[in-house]
Amino acid sequence: MENITNNATEILLLFFLLITFLQSGIDKLVDWKGNLSWLTGHFAESPLKNMVPMLLGIVVVTEMIAGILSAVGLFQIVTAGESQLAFYSAIVSCVALLMLLFGQRMAKDYEGAKTIAVYFIPAIFLVFLLQAY
Repeated sequence: MENITNNATEILLLFFLLITFLQSGIDKLVDWKGNLSWLTGHFAESPLKNMVPMLLGIVVVTEMIAGILSAVGLFQIVTAGESQLAFYSAIVSCVALLMLLFGQRMAKDYEGAKTIAVYFIPAIFLVFLLQAY
């Protein structure tokens, strides 16, 4: 119980990343064709238009790694008070969000890019919190 109370902020942020990235990654896997179709249209006028399937695959893998690391890092903090995997999950989460931000900017979807910034704030804050350990 002490690990939970001493690391409540980190635990809550890990739950946030876990939900965000596992849901997103699973959604992209379950509805690959729908996501690929939408993204192909979204990037039709961008320099990324010919790379959409490959980039979608990279994003899915990165999101799944971020979500799984968040789950394992959460377990590690709660059970052992260790935060190394949680730190890695925060880093991978930030990388995933930066990839998404880059894509939105390339597609000139500035409203979508703003939305990603909202997710980046808690992820980078978790990196900050876990750097001290």
